[in-house]
Amino acid sequence: MKRVGLISDTHGSISSRTLNFLETVDEIWHAGDIGTVELADELARLKPFRAVYGNIDDHILRRMYPENQRFFCEDVDVLMTHIGGYPGHYDVRIRQEIYSKPPKLFISGHSHILRVIFDKKINCLHINPGASGNKGFHTICTAVRFIIDGSTIRDLEILEFERVQF
Repeated sequence: MKRVGLISDTHGSISSRTLNFLETVDEIWHAGDIGTVELADELARLKPFRAVYGNIDDHILRRMYPENQRFFCEDVDVLMTHIGGYPGHYDVRIRQEIYSKPPKLFISGHSHILRVIFDKKINCLHINPGASGNKGFHTICTAVRFIIDGSTIRDLEILEFERVQF
């Protein structure tokens, strides 16, 4: 059993509320637009850390993290990318991989909009954790926490609070 904390679009900052939400997880996954190496390092010091780079991440973060990650967590096949779309609207860059070899869990970021959608066509759960940072057009910060137990994804929890305006 693994407790996963999922965030995206931090753009170099993360609130103490989000960090508190991540305290009980076993791993932190970041779906891109990390923002700074310092933030990536801070998160990696807290828990085992998986990430993909996003469109605002610089050349250093792009060397540290891949554009896509495909991996197994317990018995769940996971595909994570930053710009990936969502069921019925997958991004052209990732669409072929999703349809030719569907993962059980597809994670993307980029939109700053939290979405949890089950794609019945390919039997795949899609999660976009929304935006977890204080920079961007979003007004609500979000993060997601869930458990992977064997081949089961369960106990999904959402953190949601108003973004601090600078």
